[in-house]
Amino acid sequence: QYSPDNVAGIDGDIDPTEITFPGCSCLTSSCVVHVCSCLRHGENYNSLCLRPTDKEEEYARPIFECNAMCQCGESCQNRVVQRGLQFRLEVFKTEKKGWGVRTLEFIAKGRFVCEYAGEVLGFNEARRRIQAQTSKDSNYIIAVREHLHNGQIMETFVDPTYIGNIGRFLNHSCEPNLFMVPVRVDSMVPKLALFAATDISAGEELSYDYSGRFHNLPITNREQKSLEEDNRLRKPCYCGSRTCASFLPWDSSLFSTP
Repeated sequence: QYSPDNVAGIDGDIDPTEITFPGCSCLTSSCVVHVCSCLRHGENYNSLCLRPTDKEEEYARPIFECNAMCQCGESCQNRVVQRGLQFRLEVFKTEKKGWGVRTLEFIAKGRFVCEYAGEVLGFNEARRRIQAQTSKDSNYIIAVREHLHNGQIMETFVDPTYIGNIGRFLNHSCEPNLFMVPVRVDSMVPKLALFAATDISAGEELSYDYSGRFHNLPITNREQKSLEEDNRLRKPCYCGSRTCASFLPWDSSLFSTP
């Protein structure tokens, strides 16, 4: 079933459509940084493009868009991901990777491309679904972990297997042209937004790194050893990039026992 936005999962603990953020009181057509309460962490976009993280910043800046409760107009430049798909994309059959997605038009670096939308699950339901899969099943469940400055970790689990959007057809690449950023609009439940990491030509396949490593630190020796031990459970990678790791990224946390 197609849905452009996240929906509540079967466990029903998290409702991604609920509006819990207060809106800004800006009366201008477009909000101004340090004046707008939604932009207290800094400006998010510049001419629809995601502003790059400053080189001296070690971590990504949290992104909050203006929401349904805000008094600013629909043309506010802090409303990008919520407007949804703006490019013509095509689902097509690849040679080795099953279905994939390509763009039918040029996409500039930094532009929002699409969301990875589906059922927002709690940890227990995500783990139950993962453990019920066989080696022949495709896994679409994504686990996004955000590390907060106080040491806390926020987890978001999205499964587009049964309800989702075009994002479920995106393939992995070890040298991707998209990267994922959690963007919050109406509540703390993030939209998993995919932005162009580089200029993308018409006809080019779209991909992102399933491990989320595009802007992260290099893999550690401990992680590498863990991955090598789990190779018997992992699926081969056919991205064809020069730095291909031979296997798709693997997250064993949802396979562990409580």
